[in-house]
Amino acid sequence: MAIHRSISPEEAADRLALRELVDAYAHCADRRDAKGQMALFTEDTRFVVYMDATSNAPSQEFQGRDALAPVFDNLNQYQATTHFNGQSTIVLDGTEATGVSYCLAHHVSVHGSERNLMIASLRYLDRFAKIDGVWYFAQRRLLVDWIETRKIIEPKV
Repeated sequence: MAIHRSISPEEAADRLALRELVDAYAHCADRRDAKGQMALFTEDTRFVVYMDATSNAPSQEFQGRDALAPVFDNLNQYQATTHFNGQSTIVLDGTEATGVSYCLAHHVSVHGSERNLMIASLRYLDRFAKIDGVWYFAQRRLLVDWIETRKIIEPKV
């Protein structure tokens, strides 16, 4: 069982800002706002993707905010996406922080008359930086724990 301690108003504000940062990332993804999503990262950010969370070798790696455009543009292949953010933990250390957050990402694709739903269980291992009072992702490691794909069956009316 977790032991709860009292925290300062500053720590509470930082924790809320970090959660809002994680949520803004998902919101931008679902709205296809690549520029907004990129703005959540430091200029020298590092973004690493592990399509197999058990592998030590990344599937993709990107350095710098500008390098993220193709990552976020990749979502345009889907008709719709919905990212449900789950639990997260944050460890604060002044103007830096680390965290783990969980997400179930739903992706709808259309191929001819067939619609499919791909659900991915994601974990993000993050390093954050607070610059001029604003929190950013300094590094984001995306780990895919599992993927399920199923056909969407339209209801008969």
